[in-house]
Amino acid sequence: MASNEGAQAKGLTEEQGKALLWLARETIARQLGMEGQEPGGEIAARLQDTELQQKRGTFVTLKEHGDLRGCIGSLAAIDSIVEGVRRNALHAAFEDSRFNPVGKEELGAIEVEVSILTEPSPLAYANAEELLSALQVGRDGVIIRKGMQGATFLPQVWEQLSDPRDFLSHLCRKAGLPADAWRSGTLEVFTYRVEYFEEHG
Repeated sequence: MASNEGAQAKGLTEEQGKALLWLARETIARQLGMEGQEPGGEIAARLQDTELQQKRGTFVTLKEHGDLRGCIGSLAAIDSIVEGVRRNALHAAFEDSRFNPVGKEELGAIEVEVSILTEPSPLAYANAEELLSALQVGRDGVIIRKGMQGATFLPQVWEQLSDPRDFLSHLCRKAGLPADAWRSGTLEVFTYRVEYFEEHG
């Protein structure tokens, strides 16, 4: 298990991250009808920590053999970190429309990642070049909106799309917009940072 922090998203400990990863995996296992495990004393105590009762946006990402297997989250701080992780673990495993629901036989091969978000901030820009220069590659999570259409990429997506032009083009397509919609200067853009914890093999 490792943690990675954006510059504005510090504060949780490795132990708290480990507890959140345990919670996400255990929530999925119980939904699958697998025999549940009671948390150890350390995990149970961490899940009660004041920091994890804060209302924050959360995402849960599932990967299988390194490939995305589900990713669902909430940008808005609508409930506590603990409740958000529990809810989004279920959504990522069973309600991501891009994938079939996770099966019991798969869970052992799946790696879980939990992301805790800062409050998104609007990004002011006048044109495409300003937008490109304003983005901090590898650090910013990005939200785009135009009318009723919108989408977000977590900062971790920069690992696959390190060129800001590619990043924005893929994000536009995810939102159902033309790939070059970001060049128009008419999109609403917000950025945020995350602290994330991930399982390893």
